Amino acid sequence: MKNKLFIQKLVGTAILAAVVISLQLILGSIKLGPFNITFTLIPIILAAILYGSLSAAFLGAVFGIMVCFSVVSGNDAGGYILFSQRPLITLLLCLLKSTLAGYLAGLSVHCTKQKLLRILLPAVLAPVVNTGIFILGLVLFFQETLALWANGQDAVVHFLVFSILGVNFLIELLVNLLVSPVIVRILQGIRFTKEEVENI
Repeated sequence: MKNKLFIQKLVGTAILAAVVISLQLILGSIKLGPFNITFTLIPIILAAILYGSLSAAFLGAVFGIMVCFSVVSGNDAGGYILFSQRPLITLLLCLLKSTLAGYLAGLSVHCTKQKLLRILLPAVLAPVVNTGIFILGLVLFFQETLALWANGQDAVVHFLVFSILGVNFLIELLVNLLVSPVIVRILQGIRFTKEEVENI
């Protein structure tokens, strides 16, 4: 029985990793302002709900690697600007924010026994951690660039709140909150994932 569950977890994680790569390649370039809005957190949240923190962290790392490719190639314009100034810090930031978002989303599933909260907590926590670490990285390592994007040091807080948090973050949060429960409900009817969903 343990082997069967392990194989299901492995196969499910691999399928979701393929979804992460596909989403990042197809939808990774939806831009609002200097940054991309990501829908790639959805499979990471599903991994957190179905398979736990390590699977979600792995998918977060896959997502981070895809973002690194996008940043280095210049496909992500805002990321490329940061990369051209501090390459190593930018790449570490890309990997850290998404990996921790997955890991912490997976841990949050165990914070409650209520089924709906076990779905909604990861859907909230993943974008909060992803965006929060990104903003922290901007404030700590890219203050001059941040001031330039905000049109002056005095407007940095306004830029962070109304541009990054107000647009990018809110859209990601709303999409995750709306889509994740729907997908979990759909997965209840699929034989491969029915058992995992019932264990939520």
